[in-house]
Order: sequence, then structure tokens, then C-alpha cells
Amino acid sequence: MWKLCTKLCSDWLINICRRKKELKARTVWLGCPEKCEEKYPKNAIKNQKYNVFTFIPGVLYEQFKFFLNLYFLVVSCSQFVPALKIGYLYTYWAPLGFVLTVTVVREAVDEFRRYKRDKEMNSQLYSKSYWTFDWNSLFFFSYLKIYLISLSPQNQRIPSDMVFLRTSEKTGSCFIRTDQLDGETDWKLKVAVSCTQRLPALGDLFSINAYVYAQKPQLDIHSFEGTFTREDSDPAVHESLSIENTLWASTVVASGTVIGVVIYTGKETRSVMNTSNPKNKVGLLDLELNQLTKALFLALVALSVVMVTLQGFVGPWYRNLFRFLLLFSYIIPISLRVNLDMGKAAYGWMIMKDDNIPGTVVRTSTIPEELGRLVYLLTDKTGTLTQNEMIFKRLHLGTVSYGTDTMDEIQSHIINSYSQPSAPKVRKSVSSRIHEAVKAIALCHNVTPVYESRAGVSGETEYAEVDQDFSDENRTYQASSPDEVALVQWTESVGLTLVNRDLTSMQLKTPDGHILTYYILQIFPFTSESKRMGIIVRDESSGEITFYMKGADVAMSTIVQYNDWLEEECGNMAREGLRTLVVAKKSLTEEQYQDFESRYNQAKLSIHDRNLKVAAVVESLEREMELLCLTGVEDQLQADVRPTLEMLRNAGIKIWMLTGDKLETATCIAKSSHLVSRTQDIHIFRPVTTRGEAHLELNAFRRKHDCALVISGDSLEVCLKYYEHEFVELACQCPAVVCCRCSPTQKAHIVKLLQHHTGKRTCAIGDGGNDVSMIQAADCGIGIEGKEGKQASLAADFSITQFKHIGRLLMVHGRNSYKRSAALGQFVMHRGLIISTMQAVFSSVFYFASVPLYQGFLMVGYATIYTMFPVFSLVLDQDVKPEMALLYPELYKDLTKGRSLSFKTFLIWVLISIYQGGILMYGALLLFESEFVHVVAISFTALILTELLMVALTIRTWHWLMVVAEFLSLGCYVASLAFLNEYFDVAFITTVTFLWKVSAITVVSCLPLYIIKYLKRKFSPPSYSKLTS
Repeated sequence: MWKLCTKLCSDWLINICRRKKELKARTVWLGCPEKCEEKYPKNAIKNQKYNVFTFIPGVLYEQFKFFLNLYFLVVSCSQFVPALKIGYLYTYWAPLGFVLTVTVVREAVDEFRRYKRDKEMNSQLYSKSYWTFDWNSLFFFSYLKIYLISLSPQNQRIPSDMVFLRTSEKTGSCFIRTDQLDGETDWKLKVAVSCTQRLPALGDLFSINAYVYAQKPQLDIHSFEGTFTREDSDPAVHESLSIENTLWASTVVASGTVIGVVIYTGKETRSVMNTSNPKNKVGLLDLELNQLTKALFLALVALSVVMVTLQGFVGPWYRNLFRFLLLFSYIIPISLRVNLDMGKAAYGWMIMKDDNIPGTVVRTSTIPEELGRLVYLLTDKTGTLTQNEMIFKRLHLGTVSYGTDTMDEIQSHIINSYSQPSAPKVRKSVSSRIHEAVKAIALCHNVTPVYESRAGVSGETEYAEVDQDFSDENRTYQASSPDEVALVQWTESVGLTLVNRDLTSMQLKTPDGHILTYYILQIFPFTSESKRMGIIVRDESSGEITFYMKGADVAMSTIVQYNDWLEEECGNMAREGLRTLVVAKKSLTEEQYQDFESRYNQAKLSIHDRNLKVAAVVESLEREMELLCLTGVEDQLQADVRPTLEMLRNAGIKIWMLTGDKLETATCIAKSSHLVSRTQDIHIFRPVTTRGEAHLELNAFRRKHDCALVISGDSLEVCLKYYEHEFVELACQCPAVVCCRCSPTQKAHIVKLLQHHTGKRTCAIGDGGNDVSMIQAADCGIGIEGKEGKQASLAADFSITQFKHIGRLLMVHGRNSYKRSAALGQFVMHRGLIISTMQAVFSSVFYFASVPLYQGFLMVGYATIYTMFPVFSLVLDQDVKPEMALLYPELYKDLTKGRSLSFKTFLIWVLISIYQGGILMYGALLLFESEFVHVVAISFTALILTELLMVALTIRTWHWLMVVAEFLSLGCYVASLAFLNEYFDVAFITTVTFLWKVSAITVVSCLPLYIIKYLKRKFSPPSYSKLTS
């Protein structure tokens, strides 16, 4: 009830402080800020968790929301009450103060780093203009306003969401890269508003009376609705704006200079709306220990009540009850938090110092044990599993196949076909078939060659130079798909080079330097429904019209003429992990083309079912096409991806691939990376839009057994809307799941779904800005420093340089961190329980008096210099050698069951503590002679020796530092005996009597446990012991 009330109050306060402003559509006038009535957010990035006022309260709240810390605070505060004071103040406040200081300093350092990163980003300079033509006036990133017109040069990130008004490119369009938005490094074509692109000069942007209407800000990065209106022309110009007229923040301009009007800033930009707020992550082990401390607290209260009851509720019994609570407060050891936090810091240091995973950075030092408890791994594709570098590998003509080692033969055939005049033949030779195939690949695409401008050359002369000199070494290719770039680069390598392209024509250069010009009559772009793209070109020299088409084998097999090899070869290439494309052509007469063009234009003008009518007209051409070739392109995988994924699968980790890429590409990578094994079936979830369709498709999927699932983001959204529980239950049974066309928020939503429905620990790994939400939502986030920048690596809990490092990070460091923390936590609890048992025995023997057994320095020394080093040396222990953990990843499955720290193991430690505490105290009481001081000396010395021997019993692999810690602690205790005459009788502790009594008690308390351990190892050895022997 109390927890619910505090949560409701805090939520109410947060809502008042952070009252969300309603998002609205807006009208933005070009260069007229006085017409802008609304106030819009600053264009600043903010990743900080706290501000100056909320830092201390926020950090303290995060600490004291844990029962353990809250309990320590109450106990420490009680010592200010004279009637309740039991020991010295420093025995309670020093450990608590140490923990809080370490935590505050660590959070302050992290917060300062975030502040510096944000400040660096918000201080970037951009050109801006309004009311003036001074394009050199500069503006900070964070001060961009809604009404500004911003100018972004090539290779600079766009600072805010803009509508694209004008570009320096002649075509009126430009390419942008959206790696930080959807994770894909391919280029996207954007088109300037035609009304503003046609204006004679830049300055005219401010002399026209025009405005942009933009819909209210929303999450979807793939859609936009707006209008551009110019009022001072006759008639008024109205242009509809779509996604192709926008430039979203964080995207990179690839060609030319773009000028746009800012429509969304700061929190309203698509990139910020798709990023979730970072959460404070708490490890599962910490939550389990929190539960155990609650159980210990109940035991503490019960023991205190029993003591007061046996006392007979005499005098002020409630005060005695509270004194007993404080006397037995060592049941919940105050040093538990300190030891665990120092242990976590040690694990982080070990991870960063591991030479086998260089460059690894631990950014969240509080959750290293999570690495040993993972059940689900959610990974990005582009840049994480793959390098996103396409390489042309195979050309198949039906009768002959060419690989990377025989490309020189193709080159010689191309050279011959252009050097000799072609004689008409009845049957096509291999040389002419190769020539036709290479020419088709060189023409059928959406690639544009770009020439880097030379210093000191103006734009116009640059274009002129390009027209004359096609051998420019600075040529690069831009396209919306990296596959297309790979194909065009390959045609260049065999002798047929794409040298120029605009909206109406393209030019190829032959091996002997001649330029061939082809006029582009029509282009049919690739869509996920059609799975193919086509182009109709006219050869300038001969006037021949040819329709070229390329696409996926499933789409093309019904379009091309009958053949007996295509299906088999596509299967062979897919098994090699190659992305296949079928290329075909059809020659058209002038009459056929004119007839097609009139029908096509008519279909494009229809108001109802336009897309269906256009598709029907295009399909009328797609019949009996001549099959030219089959191409195979490889998306190179990151180093050692296959063995790493296999290791993770053997470790019992289920892998889900979440990508923004196309379904075919995602499926191909899932096969080539062995995410889906060769023998497994793949169930491709059909696109669904309604509840009924989702129900039928889920039923079809339910009938499949042991098959991988491939589903698109849109279908996933529908399934989760109507059948969330059923879908997650079915998907969790799959050996692998691939989600394609996922938005950043969808990725994070999938992570949260798995956490909610399965209760298992999740790990997300990615390398782009689009993976940040997923990384922050997961229990353990891993970022890879890749080509897509450092955004994911900075937001992650752990940063690695290569995907293959995740194997060692989980199998070795995850295992060690979890096992060590479990042993350390339980041993620290045992250390507190044993002394509390001795206190209980002592109080019960001496008429239930609430008097401490050990006072002052003995209590402080017991928890610090006498036992701290050996107990903390457990962070160096390991049950399995790293080589074994990597060789037998199946050992990892045991960790996910959480058997190293459970109520069962905890109960065993409680029983050990009660047995040993009872033996030590009763033994000392039986053997002490005349003075009470001898009880303290004998029992305390036996207690220290027992603890040192118990550490030795717990250790599985000895490290030289452990031996040093044992002898150092023993040495410290023996040396301090000379100064402890306040507590001990120095004359007595140097006698033989003292030594044999201490030895006898210690042997009785420890020997049975050593015998039990030996018998257990002999008759019921753990799974890993067979490997280590």
C-alpha cells in the first residue's frame, strides 16, 4: 500500500513537472518569422538523466528504493537515539557513507560525460537565412528555429526535419544516407519542391509569398503529408508534399548542397521521437539479493520477538525489542553492498583488460552479471552481422557459370565484342550472350555516377568538365540499394562503365573509349510487392527500344520464357548465401512502345485504383521475356559471425534478428550467417492487415514445427494488436525469428514484449542510431562501433568493436561475473549470519540480556581487515577455464536457470551459519574457565579462523592473490592481538591452553563441511567437473 501511494505521488509530481505539450500541425511561412504564432521546442539534443536540482534527490531515490539500503539508513539513524545506541556511530555510518559516496561520484562522472557529448553536438554550426540573402551568417545547431531556412552542404548531417526546397544539383534531386534513422547505409533519393527549384535565383526564395503546411509530428519515418502553397502567382500554386520531399534530422547529404525550410525541431524531430528515454538498469542478481535480504529481515524480526517473549515482556519491552533488532542487525550485513559494488568494478576492469576482446568498454558498471543470465539475443543486421559491403560473386548464363576467378574471361569477351563488327548469326555465341547480359546489368538500375568537385572549380565548369572527361578517378556511384552499386561496379571492372546519368538518358563507356548513349523512356522502380524493377531504353545509334527487367527469382520465374535451370541454380546460390537477381529483356517495336505508352499514361491519370491499373499495364509487357542471366552478389558477413552464432545457439540463447531491411535480404542473411541452419524450414509470414487475416496466418504458423519465422514490421503490428499473447508464445518456440522492415520503436517494443511475456533476460546488440531504443530497452545493451557512427556504442551498457567478441563476453566474463557475485553475496551473508547466531546463543545463555557480545573495534575489524581480503578475493575464483567455457558453450545453459543463487543455496548457507555459530559459541562457553574475557578471546579467534577456512573451502580455482589475502588477514589478526588488551587477556592468549581450545573448536566447526564437500564431489559432481579433470 505504501509502495503504491509513493508511486502515485511521484507520478503525479512528474506529470506536473513534465506536462506534455500537445503536438499540432503547423503552417511555416518562408522567411517570415513574425507570422509564426506558436512556440516550438529548441533544436537541442539532451541525453542527461538529471539536472542540477534533481541530481542528488534522484541518485538518493535510486539507492534507497532498494530495501537493503533503506534498512541500513534506518539502522544508522537509530544510533542517534541514546536509549538505542549499541556501538560506535562509525560502525554504522562509515560503510553507508562509503557506498553513497561511490555511487554519487560514479553517477556524477557519467552525467558529466553525457553533458559534454550533448554540448559538443549542440554546438555544431550551420548556415541559415531569413529576410536576408547573407548565406554566411551561422547558427548553432541548438538554436535553429522553426521558420529558418537552413543550408546543409555535402557530407554534413541535417540538423532538423526540413522540407527540401532547392538543390545545387541540375536534376533537382539529391541522395541522402539514413544510417542513423533506419540503420541502412544505402542512399535514398529526395526531390526538391518543383516550384522553388524552378526559381531563377536563390534570393527569389524570399521575394515570393509562400508557405508550407506540415502535419503534426509523428513517429513514422516512412511517411509525411503536407502541402506547399505559393499565393502570389496567378493562379496560386498548390503542390502536395510527400516523404520524398523531406530531409529528416540526422540524415547525411550525399551530393550537392541542399536548402530547406525547417518544420520540426528538437523533441519533435523524427529521430528524437523514435528514441526512448534511457532507464536505470538493475541486474537480476541484485533483485534476487534484495529478495533474500527481505527474508533475512523477517528472520531478524522473528528472532527479536522470540528473545523478548522468552524475556517475559518485562520493563520497557518495546525498547528491548528495538535493541535486539539492532544487536542482530548483522544478519543483514552492511558490507554486502560495498563488496558487490567493488566486485562489479573489478569485473568491468577485467573485461576492459582482456586482450582477446580489445577495445571493449564497460559503460554501465552495475550489471556485468547480466551477461551470464541471457536467454534472448536481439540483433541488428546491417553493420552488426554484415559489413554492408556488396561483392559481385557469380554470373550464370544457363550453360556456363562464371565465378570470381574467371571474371577475366568475361572481360576478354566484352573487349572482343566491341572491337569486332558483329555479324548476324542464327545461333547466339557465348560471347554475344555475355555481351547482352553485361549490357543489361549496366543499363537496368537506378544508379547515378557522381564526380567529386575539384578545388577552385565553379559548379558550371565542373559539369562541363564531367561531360568531356569520363575517365575521372573521383567517380563514385550512388543508389538506393548497395546491390545495384555492386552490379554497376562489376560491369565497370569487366569493361562497360556507366559514366553519366540524368533524368532522361545514361551513357556507357566501352573498353575502347567510345561513349554509347541510351535514352530512358520509362522506369518501373522496385517495390516490396512487385519484387522487381524495369527500365525501357532507346539506343541512340540504332534507335532500338529494349525493355530490361531484373528481380527476385520468385517474381521473375513466371515472366521469362521456359527454361530448366533457373530454379535449381537460384537454390544453389542461395545455399552459398548469395543474393540472386534474374535479368531478362524484351525488344519492342516503335508501334508496341507507343501503344504501351498511351495505355500507361492513361492508367496514371485514373483516380480510382490507380496502382492496380498501372500494374496491369506494365504486366502486359512482362510476358515471354528472354532470360539473359542470373547474378549472385554477396553481402560480406562480419568476421566469425557463423561460429559465434552457432556458439550462442549451443549455449541455449535464442537469437532474433530485427532489421529495417527488405524481407528477401533479411532471409538471405539469416541463411548465409547460419542464424537459420540448413536443415531448418523457414515460415514466411504473409502480409496481413486485418484481424481475420492475422488469425488465419497464425493458425497456419501453429501447424509448423521447428521452423524459423520471418515476419515484416507491418504484419507484426497487426498480430500484436489483436493476438499479442498467442503470437509471442508461438514466436518464442521458434529456433530463430527474423523481423524485417522494423522501425526503431518497433525494435524496442519487441524487447519489452519478450521481457513481459517470458520474464527472461534479454540482450540487444546493434551499431546504428536506429538501434539505440532497442539497446536501452533491453536488460543488457551491447553496441558495436561501426561505419554507422558511435551513437549505439555510446548508448550501450557494453561497447565492443566486433560481433565475434560477444561470444567471449558472455561465455567467459558473463559466467565468471555471475558465479563470483553469487558466491560473494552469499558468503558475505554467511559472515553476518554466523556472528548473529553467536549473539543469539550468548544472549539466551545470559538471561536474554540485550548486551553486545563483541564491541567497538572487534565488530569493525571482523567485517574489514580480518576477513575482507579473503572474502573479496572470491572475485578471482573461476569454476571453468576460459578455453573450456568457449569450447563447451552448453555449460552456459546452467547459468540461465539461476542455480548459483537461489532460496535453496541460501538455505544451505543459513544452516551452515547456524551450525558453525552454535559450535563456536557453545564450545567457547564450555571451555572458558573463570573469566568472561576468555569466552570473547576463544570464540573470536575461532570465528576468524573459521571464516578463513570457509573461504578456502568455497574457492574452486586458487589464484596467488587468494593465498596472499588469506595469510595477510591472519597476519593482521595476530599482529593486532598485541593492541587488543582492552578486549583480550594478553597473558592467556599466549598459552598452550588457548591454542588447543581454539584449534578444537575450529576443527569441529569446519571438518564436517570439508568431509561433506569431498563426498559431494565424489558421488554427485557438477557438470563442469568432468571437463576440468
